Amino acid sequence: MNDLEKLSFEEAFRELEKTVQQLEEGDLQLEQAISLYEWGMRLAQHCNAALDAAELRVQELGIEDG
Repeated sequence: MNDLEKLSFEEAFRELEKTVQQLEEGDLQLEQAISLYEWGMRLAQHCNAALDAAELRVQELGIEDG
């Protein structure tokens, strides 16, 4: 799996979609499912942090233009 900090939002989101699909298919051993779930949660947190940062930048630009 990739180093999370190096992933762009788009890459992390695609990886998250792939992870969710693997979990939904259900052909995993328990340990594999837990590991994938943890990875998916880290990906989701990474994506949320990127969205929060983008939202803050947009708000700051609005204030500067205001």
